Amino acid sequence: VRPFFHGRETVSAADGGARRKLLKRDMNKQQLANTIWAAANKMRSKIEANEYKDYILGFIFYKFLSDREEQVAREAGADAETIKNEFVETNANSVKFVQDKLGYFISYKNLFSTWIDPNSDFDVSNVRDALSSFARLIAPSHKKVFSDVFKTLESGLSKLGEDEARRTKAIKDLLKLIRDIPTDGRQDYDVLGFIYEYLIGMFAANAGKKAGEFYTPHEVALFMAEIVADHLKDREQIEIYDPTSGSGSLLINIGKAVSRRLNGPNNVKYYAQELKENTFNLTRMNLVMRGILPANIEVRNDDTLDKDWPYFDESDPENTYAPLFVDAVVSNPPYSQHWTSKGHESDPRYAGFGVAPKSKADYAFLLHDLYHLRDDGIMTIVLPHGVLFRGKKDDGSEWSIRRGLVEGNHIAAIIGLPSNIFFGTGIPTIVMVLRKHRAETETLIVDASRGFVKDGKKNRLRAADIQRIVDTVVGRRAVPGYSRLVTRDEIRANDYNLNIPRYIAHKENESWDIRSIMFGGIPMSELDALKSYWDEFTGLRQDAFEVDGNYAKLKSGVIENHASVAEYAQGVNAALAGFDAYLKTVLIDQWDRLVINTQEAKLASNLFGRLESVALVDPYEAYQILDDEWKQTSVDLEILQSEGFDAVRKVDPNMVMKKKGDEEVEEQKGWVGRIIPFELVQERFFAAERAEIAEKTAAADRLASELVTLAGDVPEEEREGVIEEEGEEFDAKLVAAKAVEIRADVETPETAALEAYLALATDTEKKDFTAAHPEVAWSQMHVQKKGTYAKKEIQGRLSLIRSQYAFDEDSFEALVLKADELIRQEKTIRSEIKALEKTLEAKTIEKIKTLTDAEAKELLERKWVTPVYAKLCALPQMIVDGLIQKVKALSDKYAVTLTDISSRVNVAEKELAGFIDELTGTPDDLEGLAAWRKELAK
Repeated sequence: VRPFFHGRETVSAADGGARRKLLKRDMNKQQLANTIWAAANKMRSKIEANEYKDYILGFIFYKFLSDREEQVAREAGADAETIKNEFVETNANSVKFVQDKLGYFISYKNLFSTWIDPNSDFDVSNVRDALSSFARLIAPSHKKVFSDVFKTLESGLSKLGEDEARRTKAIKDLLKLIRDIPTDGRQDYDVLGFIYEYLIGMFAANAGKKAGEFYTPHEVALFMAEIVADHLKDREQIEIYDPTSGSGSLLINIGKAVSRRLNGPNNVKYYAQELKENTFNLTRMNLVMRGILPANIEVRNDDTLDKDWPYFDESDPENTYAPLFVDAVVSNPPYSQHWTSKGHESDPRYAGFGVAPKSKADYAFLLHDLYHLRDDGIMTIVLPHGVLFRGKKDDGSEWSIRRGLVEGNHIAAIIGLPSNIFFGTGIPTIVMVLRKHRAETETLIVDASRGFVKDGKKNRLRAADIQRIVDTVVGRRAVPGYSRLVTRDEIRANDYNLNIPRYIAHKENESWDIRSIMFGGIPMSELDALKSYWDEFTGLRQDAFEVDGNYAKLKSGVIENHASVAEYAQGVNAALAGFDAYLKTVLIDQWDRLVINTQEAKLASNLFGRLESVALVDPYEAYQILDDEWKQTSVDLEILQSEGFDAVRKVDPNMVMKKKGDEEVEEQKGWVGRIIPFELVQERFFAAERAEIAEKTAAADRLASELVTLAGDVPEEEREGVIEEEGEEFDAKLVAAKAVEIRADVETPETAALEAYLALATDTEKKDFTAAHPEVAWSQMHVQKKGTYAKKEIQGRLSLIRSQYAFDEDSFEALVLKADELIRQEKTIRSEIKALEKTLEAKTIEKIKTLTDAEAKELLERKWVTPVYAKLCALPQMIVDGLIQKVKALSDKYAVTLTDISSRVNVAEKELAGFIDELTGTPDDLEGLAAWRKELAK
């Protein structure tokens, strides 16, 4: 501990701070996207839409650097008071300590936490001073990493408002926004890269489509990283390079994948080059934020094709002269970009292959990458599909380059991706895997174009799709309909055309059997296509169909009840037996010892092993089930490992964003368990309370449904008085007012007499009136000693009569009164539900806080283990349902025959002819009808 630090941290975090820390850890992509977009809409009147991302990313990076400095100080024993008093530019010890640790220094007054302190007198000048100070206090050894990294942000501050006050307000809004954005590097996604992609996606009209501004989706980066990492897994130190780095996500993902296989995270060196200055800065920011040592970062801002990586350090060319050769190159260059090809004929990068045409630089980037590989290195590159087949024989351009790559045995694999997975283009893309030297002569061609899930307007690779690609490429597997090992001779025979459909056939178009069209029945040949099912379900085919020669008819209900189906399910469940116990042991009993970032692969390996001999079950679909659940489990495990097991007994405010006026404000809406969901606790310990709430909720929903139906019966001319404006449902206030009006208008002989009684002045008149009006139920009211009735009694009787008056059940009045009563009943029940929920919430909070270790572990099992195991055990039924669906489709396909259709047409024609005979008209009409009758008779 440095001597100028006087003590350890003693100030505990406030509740708000603790909540924000939790938000940082747990904020998922959707929450982050919603937060950013809400703020972006506020800022759009101040700055150009496509510039917004540069401001927010710059401030996020500054926050990261500031938070990191405070973390280092606290780890060294500095408390809040020490940081405030001694982290000043005039304290040489403080400056040197932080520079030695981090390569920069930020004084206390310029810390992000100081800026957002409620007591801070912050304005835009603080940002200018801080950025200027930061540039001045970069350690000499870290100049390449940090110099001008905030240039875009600094030069653009003036655009945030017309004057200092407006700029200050805009920046305060930004600081408030990014206060809760996670910057600790522990998320399973690239935070800066995601924000970058999200914003250029939302601002597509103004950004993202220019050359060099490309972002590789996380899922694509993942499988590229795993392929590269597997190749490099036995090396002690790794150097990787991205010549079109963009946000840096490819480098980051490869670094993470490689680090999992190395002894430590600091054995990877990163080289990057990027043309656009603000994107070049983003690369540096992202690499630093991921915890990569600045000494391991080498980033250039220049044109990759025009100016190759320098062979020397400009400050010492004589002693540093050396070409750059690395273990792995990975890139996602701009597709089919124009470039200056002239003058590159003698460029060593293209020697032996030729120069790519000036209209399309795709192969220029590829050959650049290949040149910088070591002999035993590997590269992956994203390219448009056209590179596989463009160009003509001996035209000196792409065809020739492709031939050189094939004959040089450089292309290890070609992976065809789904269309519409990259921002800015919907065209099909590929990933090509290349080596300088390799033993195998075949090229693995993979058609992964059909493995994806729709995600909004884009397509996205699932975890199962990623794993399938990685396993296929790493294991060089040939999978029918998915991948093939293609010989050089076959590629030569195809004139070096590498178009994927030439080598991997898609499913043939659906065929129709002519006899079945005419007479019905499923052709046996089409049942043969389901051979994999019949092989597994012994005897099912024979029992499920009535066979007539080469055709069959499906028997109803046989498949789902067949003994072989039950036997198959038992076999799958036997293979999975014990997987739940295995998960419980690993995840719950060993929660404090497992390594989170490698654990999913171990779980998947165990699962794949169990399913290895199980027919029909796609192990990757099973893996997808595991991965879907692991996303939340891994977050929970991270919290437990960082906070201890007592985190299971914590509850946190449930903070939601609500619109108030023109602003989105954060408000608390109840509570949530930090680890254990309230729902699980309530299911386990408060089932009776939940059942009561469910019963009342169902009753309230029935009333609401009845009200919707009733609203549809309101006469059109009366709707305005009881239906909400431009709506279809009752307006409770309007209904209540109308009900009062209707009841007040009720007139009967008794109400008329009672109204007259109220107008009488003397007791004598009232007594005489009582005797003269037997139509009034005087006995139903309380008589005073003097023989009269109080005004309150009369009015009460009037109200009762009018409330009990029976209108005709089909009348508008009856409808309104019924609606009013239903609304009242529903409101009462909803109030009761709210009270019950509040009581249950209090009980749940108390229970969570007092959970025993055994109870907590039981709940963790219900959260982490039970769902995934239940979904895995449901796989056999999904397979049977799939078979039933396919067989039913075949049955339905030929259910209506052409003979049936012809017969129906004949009947219809005869009926029509009969109708024609009955028609009369003008001579012209009759002539037309005769011609029509003649046509029908043919």
